[in-house]
Amino acid sequence: TWKWVVGPMFLYLCERLVRFWRSQQKVVITKVVIHPFKTIELQMMKKGFKMEVGQYIFVKCPAVSKLEWHPFTLTSAPEEDYFSIHVRIVGDWTEGLFNACGCDKQEFQEAWKLPKIAVDGPFGTASEDVFSYETVMLVGAGIGVTPFASVLKSVWYKYCHDATNLKLKKIYFYWLCRDTHAFEWFADLLQSLEAQMQERNNADFLSYNIYLTGWDESQATHFVMHHEEEKDVITGLKQKTLYGRPNWENEFKTIAGQHPGSRIGVFLCGPEGLADTLNKQSISNSEADPRGVHFIFNKENF
Repeated sequence: TWKWVVGPMFLYLCERLVRFWRSQQKVVITKVVIHPFKTIELQMMKKGFKMEVGQYIFVKCPAVSKLEWHPFTLTSAPEEDYFSIHVRIVGDWTEGLFNACGCDKQEFQEAWKLPKIAVDGPFGTASEDVFSYETVMLVGAGIGVTPFASVLKSVWYKYCHDATNLKLKKIYFYWLCRDTHAFEWFADLLQSLEAQMQERNNADFLSYNIYLTGWDESQATHFVMHHEEEKDVITGLKQKTLYGRPNWENEFKTIAGQHPGSRIGVFLCGPEGLADTLNKQSISNSEADPRGVHFIFNKENF
């Protein structure tokens, strides 16, 4: 038995030593941004830190807990000179981090007063393959929209720098959430991308649909009253917010009709139930002919 156990145990100990060494490297918090609805953005720098789109890290704040590590998706792009995470205050540890960063105070917080942070990672996800396709469907549900902040930022940087060498030509983005208030920082990102694409006369590069799944009668009435306005009253975007849940069969058939003979990447960050639905639609809408349209499903669940 020991011959079978020694090898894996040695590899496991090596992996733990590497992770311990990475967690001891100095991390500098360069900026703390307070977003609405108790969400904070931590912008950090670390020597030798390299990331890809959609990856995540483990974060420890000794001032809050000396043992707890928590995973957070990176919301910055590899092209930026820092890496960032967005933290929504929903529990004791995040509340402690919120207070440790001085976000509960009105006065300006000096950089040297910010807490020490340990970072382990980054670790890969399926979202890294987004640049392997000419056409992609990105589906984020609730907090699952976070990895796509990194993806959309990076796509835009690459597009502005050298659009001719960018294989990715079309993005269909779907955001499903009960309400957008908790993720207003992401709506701000979409507004920025929308404005920049219009300036470059390429508004068709990104097609996005926002679905509010937790709407009530008063919201529906509000929607009807303001539907004719140029911008959506909820998100401030030109694309109007939709209510309910998408008809995935219609969405897949429409996209398949617009991109015949293509390999289309479907990327999901959301619950298991939605993953099953998208996987079935990807299979049923892919053609048997190798030269036909094929949907390639990729997922990460939470």
